[in-house]
Amino acid sequence: MASVSTPPRKIALVGYRGVQSLDLTGPFEVFAMANRFSGVRAYEPILASPDGGDIVCNSGVKLADTVALADLPDDLDTILVGGGDEPGLRSMGEASILAWLNARARTTRRVGSVCSGAFVLAAAGMLDGRRATTHWEVCDVMRTFRPDVRLEPDAIFVADPPFYTSAGVTAGIDLCLSFVEEDCGPEVALAVARNLVLFMRRPGGQTQYSAGLNVQTAATPKIRTLIAEVSADPSGDRSLPSLADQVGMTERTFSRIFVKETGTTPAAFVEMARVDRAKALLETSDWPLARVADRSGFGSSDALHRAFHKRVGATPGDYRARFGRRPAAG
Repeated sequence: MASVSTPPRKIALVGYRGVQSLDLTGPFEVFAMANRFSGVRAYEPILASPDGGDIVCNSGVKLADTVALADLPDDLDTILVGGGDEPGLRSMGEASILAWLNARARTTRRVGSVCSGAFVLAAAGMLDGRRATTHWEVCDVMRTFRPDVRLEPDAIFVADPPFYTSAGVTAGIDLCLSFVEEDCGPEVALAVARNLVLFMRRPGGQTQYSAGLNVQTAATPKIRTLIAEVSADPSGDRSLPSLADQVGMTERTFSRIFVKETGTTPAAFVEMARVDRAKALLETSDWPLARVADRSGFGSSDALHRAFHKRVGATPGDYRARFGRRPAAG
């Protein structure tokens, strides 16, 4: 816990030309709000970049007066590297920057990344043999770039101390909330989450977004509406005849159009939507598996187990043990 006599934890948020601005400003806001709600200056967030000065983000937003890596204080508590565009990430792969990062990792309590910033940690060899995650869109690239990374593509964030990685963009905020909870307690973290209108622990993994977005990308409005309805409530009658009736098509025509527009079958999509709902319930509730299965649209616990094994590669119980809610600290 932070106290009046405890110096603030110095947090270096590292960007570069082409960084995603929210990867830095989101965490900055979390730490600033933690100072407000803890009643003390628990954190000193510092915007940094390889050479210091102004940096232009991939959106065109300019972040001014960043601190050069060489000028950062010796007593950093946490380093977080933001994600960004490919040229920016390649610039962060310079030998001098990776050497700096490896040297600092030896004296820094936490070294982490937001989104595709994981590629910088991976390039430094920090993630080999460790659990990690990154933006869902570049998971396959990460597997090719660094095969020894034990990638968890569905995780919102992964803690494998002293290294911490988060999924795409706003997942960095989730990661930083977990830091605040560890450092300042659950009450402060919850106050920050409420003020920023965030989930304290976001329901579902990042593929709840990637799967839905991928399916909807090329779909026409009628099919997109149906996809949204099934995603919002995958329980009930989601059989082929029922879905075809909802869009006013024959079963054969509906199946053909759905596959053409989404790249998957109606049955496969419904199963994915139900697995996503089950994930959210496993992460946020203590319900028995039979109830989770029922509320997710599966007819039985056995059906839930089969779908989970196929889609997630784990049992519902194992998934809950890893991602389920933890009891509040006493």
